[in-house]
Amino acid sequence: MAEVRDDASSPGPELDELEIGLEAPGVDEVAPVPWSLMLRRRVAGRLERSPRQAWIVLAATLLGMFTTGFSLTVLTVSLGDIAITLGTTKSILTWAITGPSLAMAVLGPIGGKLADRHGARRVYLWSISGVAVMSAATIFAWSGGTLIGARIAGAVLGAAVGPAALAMINRSFTPAKRAQALGYWSLVGAGSPVIGVVIGGPLVEAFGWRWIFILQTPFAFAAVLIGFLVLPHTAPGERQRFDFAGSALLAFGVGSLLLALNRGPEAGWTNPLVQGGFVGGVLLLVAFVVVETRVPHPLLPMGYFRRRNFLFPMANQFFANFAYMGGFILTPLLMTSVLGYSTTKAGLVSIARPTAFSIIGPFAGWFVLRFGERVVGSFGSSMLTASMLSLSLVTASTSESLLYVALILSGIGMGACAPAMIAALANSVEREDLGVAGAASQTMAQIGVVTGMQLLLTIQAANESSPGATSYAIAYRWGAVAAAVALVVALFVRRSRTTATIEPLSVDPAMA
Repeated sequence: MAEVRDDASSPGPELDELEIGLEAPGVDEVAPVPWSLMLRRRVAGRLERSPRQAWIVLAATLLGMFTTGFSLTVLTVSLGDIAITLGTTKSILTWAITGPSLAMAVLGPIGGKLADRHGARRVYLWSISGVAVMSAATIFAWSGGTLIGARIAGAVLGAAVGPAALAMINRSFTPAKRAQALGYWSLVGAGSPVIGVVIGGPLVEAFGWRWIFILQTPFAFAAVLIGFLVLPHTAPGERQRFDFAGSALLAFGVGSLLLALNRGPEAGWTNPLVQGGFVGGVLLLVAFVVVETRVPHPLLPMGYFRRRNFLFPMANQFFANFAYMGGFILTPLLMTSVLGYSTTKAGLVSIARPTAFSIIGPFAGWFVLRFGERVVGSFGSSMLTASMLSLSLVTASTSESLLYVALILSGIGMGACAPAMIAALANSVEREDLGVAGAASQTMAQIGVVTGMQLLLTIQAANESSPGATSYAIAYRWGAVAAAVALVVALFVRRSRTTATIEPLSVDPAMA
């Protein structure tokens, strides 16, 4: 323990909640401070004086983003081996993929609200700590149930990582610079699964699937440590009564819809439970809207939906993710069943899409500064449309170059579209609602992901008796329709006022 004197030379205006003041007769008041807090204070003091503070915040949060995303692809391609090892089936283990996705989509807005209410840094650190702990626990999973349980628990605890990180990024950068920062966010979001396959794939083949999480765990704990040291204090919002009713209605409403979409292809769309999920989900979301218009401190202020730069970017992200991820799930099946590619070759070819996404993401921020969100978002949506139409032309005799062009167009489209629309949405809300706005965007995108994957797979399966690649062509055309709708709604987005500025992020070295 180190000691600091409580006088005018103290490094911060107030003491951290971990500090304990001690007073003795005849001496100045002193406060013993843990060495970790002293280190934190020194780092925070230097960062406060650094002109690169915003970029350091971005880098620290991107490490957390990388940690939560890089295992997804390699885990997906390893499900067969994991099923054999744990004595279960591949269909059951798919819940290790879909379960966390559902949990993060359902709980994301709640995590965003907590970040706005209690401080984004604090909520981020608690959430990424949960990811680290559950990643370590997954290493020791002894059955399919424990693996799925650990993965879902990690997603529940980590649901606030993305919203809290986005809130800190959006507060750190001026509105004019947000799109640039979000371009790098898109780069890591798309690139981390690629790195997971490149690095994790050989490790899994050589040493087994547990190495996915042996590799992930140190990154997660590093994200906790670096976040503790470099992320600046974000003041909690106004103490308000938490909207438990709205949170519950939104969680169960979105959850019902996503579960119905998830189970529809297997159980059948006419299954009473599936139809009940759709009807119940819609009714719960209608009730959510009613509640949010009446409570004094809503989870998501409904007034934002009257702002075109909130409503239309949200709609764009739904339809763009519908097309992008619908195509993402269909294309490997097309390559193996129609083109005769091996699983390895299909995986390597598929990397072209997220690689293009990763490359274009950082440039998208610069293009937004020059041309505005509407132009860049419309360009990205048009590239997605062209990609889906190109994929619909693929047959057994098609040149491999057409496939690569289509995949690259898809990556370019989403890499341009996502940063522009997320930046437009962030610039349309009040500063104190940046966390919940980012979470709402992510939830809408995730609903688009699940809807696109399930519906396009269902359309392809329903036309499987058609000759050649016809069933895939029909599904891709529906994906093109969704991408075209994304293009139309992007045209209604206005260019943000890039001359606006925000106050610099408050840095209090004495706060943890």
